Amino acid sequence: MEFSVKEDVEGTQKEVFDALGDLEAIERAAMRRGVEISRTDPPGGPGEGSTWAVRFRYRGRMRDAEITLTEYAPPQRMACLAHSGGLDVRTVLDVVALSRTRTRIAADTVLMPRTLSARLLVQSLKLARSSITKRMKARSTEFARDLETRIRRAG
Repeated sequence: MEFSVKEDVEGTQKEVFDALGDLEAIERAAMRRGVEISRTDPPGGPGEGSTWAVRFRYRGRMRDAEITLTEYAPPQRMACLAHSGGLDVRTVLDVVALSRTRTRIAADTVLMPRTLSARLLVQSLKLARSSITKRMKARSTEFARDLETRIRRAG
């Protein structure tokens, strides 16, 4: 099952990618939403192989996930793979310059169930696809606005 969202952001491709690569800011944003997150590889800048342990509440239960940054190609692409129970989630962020000061972020997420219970979860998500897509769009718009604010402060 796939989900895709696109957001246009005010900023150069490099500024937008650098803001996306500010992993500490991303971690703080996740913590504000109630997610417990800790880096499990040696600290440092982002790069392929960076890993995090994550705990979050979903459908009334605490879930654990391990996230690995699988691709880091500044300033165009970043990809990660998350494992949670029997579900793998691959997310790819493509950063494309539209003009000198405008950049598009395209996020593609693929859910890959590995167990029967994960397949049932994905099937139930397929039934709620339109509402999930609306929530993803709203969150991505909010994230893009926050990203623009961080870019303006840094610049």
